[in-house]
Amino acid sequence: MIDEQLETINRQLRTKGYKLTPQREATVRVLLEHEKDHLSAEDVYMLLKRSNPDIGLATVYRSLELLSELHVVEKVNFGDGATRYDLRSSDQAHHHHHLICTECGTVEEIKDDWLLPMENRIEKEFGFKVLDHRLDFQGICQVCKSKAKDNDHKAVS
Repeated sequence: MIDEQLETINRQLRTKGYKLTPQREATVRVLLEHEKDHLSAEDVYMLLKRSNPDIGLATVYRSLELLSELHVVEKVNFGDGATRYDLRSSDQAHHHHHLICTECGTVEEIKDDWLLPMENRIEKEFGFKVLDHRLDFQGICQVCKSKAKDNDHKAVS
């Protein structure tokens, strides 16, 4: 699965005149292996250092920046001040959406694109062609809601 995704990304890069260098491949591989973790550049660097001790933080930053410019990854910020990197899915026209818990910081992904009808309406009514969108919902996850409910019950007892 990861090798297939790497090959798809390699094709994307070649189409745009770039190569999947060993450093870029290692960076993408880390992102693929930790896809649900929404890693920062520093996180990627620390994971890469284990298997590639010669790689530098600047190289990781450059690789992530290029991958972002080429729309292979998306820069995301979940309100904690850190820029994180999220792989774009090649089979979806738009970036996926996120549910961000403001209590514990967990991030849940929504892969379905529920905004397509709105995009069509925007284009029809305003003549504006939407190229991309991103939507993040902030709130409290089920686990934190349950904990709060349990604490409320204990306080009443």
